[in-house]
Amino acid sequence: MNYFTTREVRLLPSFTIDVKEKEKLDYFLTILDRSNVAKILNMVKEDNTKNGGRPSFNKYYLFATILYAFAYSKGTVREIEENCQYDLRYIYLMNEYRPSYVTISRFINDYIVPYHDEIFHLITKTILEELNVDIDETFIDGTKLEARPNRYKFVYKPIKFHKRLCKNVRVLLKKLNLDNDLPFTEIFSSAIIAEKLSAFANILDKKDKDMMNEYLKFEGYLYKSLEYESKEAICGPDRNSYYKTDHDATAMTLKNDYYSGLGSSTRAAYNFQIIVSKGLAISYYLSQSRTDIKDFIPAYEKLHSYYDTYPTRICADAGYGSKYNYRYLKEHDIENYVKHQSFAGNISGRNPDRYHLDKDKNLICLNGNKGHIIESGNRHPKIAGSVFYRVDGCNSCPFVVYCKSYQKIKDEDFKVFEVDIDLAIAKREAEDNLLSIKGIELRVNRSIQVEGVFGSLKYNMGYDRFRRISTIKVETELMLKIMGHNVRKLMRYYDGDLDLQYWHAPDNIEPERRKKPSAKRLTNRVNRKKRKSPNQLSKESYRGNYKKRGVKT
Repeated sequence: MNYFTTREVRLLPSFTIDVKEKEKLDYFLTILDRSNVAKILNMVKEDNTKNGGRPSFNKYYLFATILYAFAYSKGTVREIEENCQYDLRYIYLMNEYRPSYVTISRFINDYIVPYHDEIFHLITKTILEELNVDIDETFIDGTKLEARPNRYKFVYKPIKFHKRLCKNVRVLLKKLNLDNDLPFTEIFSSAIIAEKLSAFANILDKKDKDMMNEYLKFEGYLYKSLEYESKEAICGPDRNSYYKTDHDATAMTLKNDYYSGLGSSTRAAYNFQIIVSKGLAISYYLSQSRTDIKDFIPAYEKLHSYYDTYPTRICADAGYGSKYNYRYLKEHDIENYVKHQSFAGNISGRNPDRYHLDKDKNLICLNGNKGHIIESGNRHPKIAGSVFYRVDGCNSCPFVVYCKSYQKIKDEDFKVFEVDIDLAIAKREAEDNLLSIKGIELRVNRSIQVEGVFGSLKYNMGYDRFRRISTIKVETELMLKIMGHNVRKLMRYYDGDLDLQYWHAPDNIEPERRKKPSAKRLTNRVNRKKRKSPNQLSKESYRGNYKKRGVKT
């Protein structure tokens, strides 16, 4: 007897979507209408079939379906195609049209990729208005995500080999007395090599075997020079590698990769920043940088270009604490809640800075001694704006071992500090702000809000690798995933399940204070580092130990 294949025959099958789910989808479509994103879609010229007729899809329905797919699924084109066949929500959004994955992919490339930034900020502004969210307080953080290219298809910038090639060309031209008018730089262009090769061809005697060999070698240098110049042009001035299958991807060390553990080797990757306010991603920035520190200003300039305003205060981790970023905050009257690299050591007292500047720009060392400004004869251009302070009486100071731990000469009764005054003042200001009650509140919320967005993307949605190639397509994919995060927030708001009131500092909380560093503990830590562990012993000492034990080496 059949149990599974027995079905009642129905003349009109009823597969209607749930009423509440339909209301949510209608609310989502209403937000898209209010955002006026249709004007962006209308900017793209429709490519009808050559024989005339209707388009193969409705661009408004398809855009809403793609955005919804990136919010509640992985967002692959084949998965969207399958959902449009069987998922009632997608069938409702597409009004029962069944687009193929080719149609979906072509739509993303033609309609979304060229205007992805405009689309994101139009819809995000509408969501912010709907949720009554301002962007006075923002948090920024970045992460590296692996790109699509094969991990072995990397190419490094051949600067070292190019210098060696030019050196060999110079030696060969000197041997042929053709080295006149050569530039004094280590690297010169292939056009100069081609010109010298042409001059060599005019004096070439084909019957001379040695001269012919020299000519063939010179010709090989020209081909190699063209190859090196091509690779250097692809890399550009700001990076040292690219991948053969995606020239925009850069070799980076990731925090976690699924090939061989935690940051053990380089992978093709992109670095992206997300700016968050009240748990909503309000802007993003994709780059080829290996660190976050240079992406801070471009990310906030992008935010300003679309929102026409700067936030009141910015909170970020120590990866963004630099002189230029602090100066940017001061120029735009933004409250500085950005950590610097030694923030944790200063607060805990475990690894504090050797000095700080007071309100009158006086240098105060760890022992409380005041320094005085001195002149220095050797001034490097990079430190032209620095000031040198001298502190006397170091030999009687209990912090002398820690303070002079990196100096070669330790028996002098003074220490000279090179101080960038603007940076030192900005770091002290950032510390004071972060230790205040508002600073404590922002630090807690930073770990909740911006880290929460990354957690939602990577772990909840399983988004751990880019699926597209080239910067603009990767950026579009990232935009759709971040927009999907905002759409999920919007749907939770409609369900009444969204709480935008994040942690607030209670009334009885007090500002945090810096812990006083202990000279004894700091000295012990320095002395502990000087002791060599067994793994740090030289090979000779190992052999000596084995000989003492009677083991032959």
